[in-house]
Amino acid sequence: MAATGRRSDVQGYVCTPHDKQSSSLVENWKKSDNVVDIYFVTATFSDESIPYFPNKANHYILASFINMESILDDIKKYNMDRLSFMFSFSSPLFERSGNKLNYVSLYFTKYTSGDPAISDLANTIARREKVKKASLAQMQLVAAEQPKFTFPYSRNLVILEVEGEATHQTDQKYCERTRRDVARKGIALNNLVSFSILEKLK
Repeated sequence: MAATGRRSDVQGYVCTPHDKQSSSLVENWKKSDNVVDIYFVTATFSDESIPYFPNKANHYILASFINMESILDDIKKYNMDRLSFMFSFSSPLFERSGNKLNYVSLYFTKYTSGDPAISDLANTIARREKVKKASLAQMQLVAAEQPKFTFPYSRNLVILEVEGEATHQTDQKYCERTRRDVARKGIALNNLVSFSILEKLK
């Protein structure tokens, strides 16, 4: 991700379905100081997560934001029909400058920010040079009707932001190798969803 003076202000990501309602929302966010970056992405949900998100889409608008309350108001105002996801950072693991965000991968874990294993997790991921940022995060679902099943690890997420010029399949394999490296330390990470960036809109 391009290093800017405002990157450190980012509090998380919002992920809302790409449909007929999203174009006006995107235009609004392009003019908003609260929204730092906007991407058009394709989503790949893990088999484990699919039962919890039955109203999922294939393509989303992924945007990084500074203030979550303002983003929630935006989504409600535009009456998005399908499920939207809010990923708010709870604790940074590390961040280094990059030029092009290509892939965002989310995992769930049983560990929380106070667990000693988190420092091992951060050190292991930091050795992976294409991972430009790693954060602990929490997930909130935004929908007119909440899913039948509640995802049990919504407060125990890890977000990896990957830089690359290669294919998204290569990025996926890179993240899987990273996950295996972490597993060798005895820390289980389970894939939740991954976003392949197709186009940067802001």
